[in-house]
Amino acid sequence: MGELTLSNINWFYLDFSGQHALITALLFIWAGFVRTGLGFGGAALGLPLMLFINNDPRLWLPMISTHLLFFSGLTLRTRLHNVDWRYLRASSVYIVPPAIIGVFGLVHLPVLWLNGFIYAVALFYGGVWMLNRAIESHGAWVDKLLLILGGYVAGTSLTGAPLMVAVYMRHVNKSQLRDTLFVLWFVLVGIKMTTFIALAVDLHFSSALCLLPIAAIGHYLGLKTHHAIIKNEILFKRWIGGGLVVVSALGLMNLGV
Repeated sequence: MGELTLSNINWFYLDFSGQHALITALLFIWAGFVRTGLGFGGAALGLPLMLFINNDPRLWLPMISTHLLFFSGLTLRTRLHNVDWRYLRASSVYIVPPAIIGVFGLVHLPVLWLNGFIYAVALFYGGVWMLNRAIESHGAWVDKLLLILGGYVAGTSLTGAPLMVAVYMRHVNKSQLRDTLFVLWFVLVGIKMTTFIALAVDLHFSSALCLLPIAAIGHYLGLKTHHAIIKNEILFKRWIGGGLVVVSALGLMNLGV
């Protein structure tokens, strides 16, 4: 049968070389680590890098969504009692409708526009974190605006979490925040995946399953380091913010922006 190596095993069911397969594995570890370590941001910090391997977000987002459903469900199976259901229901009114609109944009917009949108959003997040600034809300109308924008961005690219987190941090007890956000991500991704199925979008499910054990490494590392990351959240965000600025700027340059 010959020697089994990264270059000849079809474990991703994707047309990747051994080098690209290895980089893809590392990026899914990174996305899983951020998602669990911070409680959000796996797609926001992983997707801009993944687009350098394959520039179509419609390849990556179904796989990221499958992983998010699996790992958020795994985390929540014993944590549903710690969810702020009252605020989750109240905020969903502003988040869900624009999220559905965003999903249709993801399916129908040209790849160039989608990539420009994703890199621009990532550049904004990176700049805010690198400069040690915060996305903040100090009023009800700003809350609603951030939830609506966050819902749309989440629907389009799964990168709307920081906008919605800024609002949730004001209204949800810190001890309930991560679990409440995981339920929100589960609902939003469920809507996205249902829409994908209804529109016959390829979910790349076999690839997602092959990458699941790899993403589990990041998920486990994130669980183990969550409290340390939260304790040093400002420093962590400044470092990843700087990296995100560089990656996003390079991405926009590649698009000719």
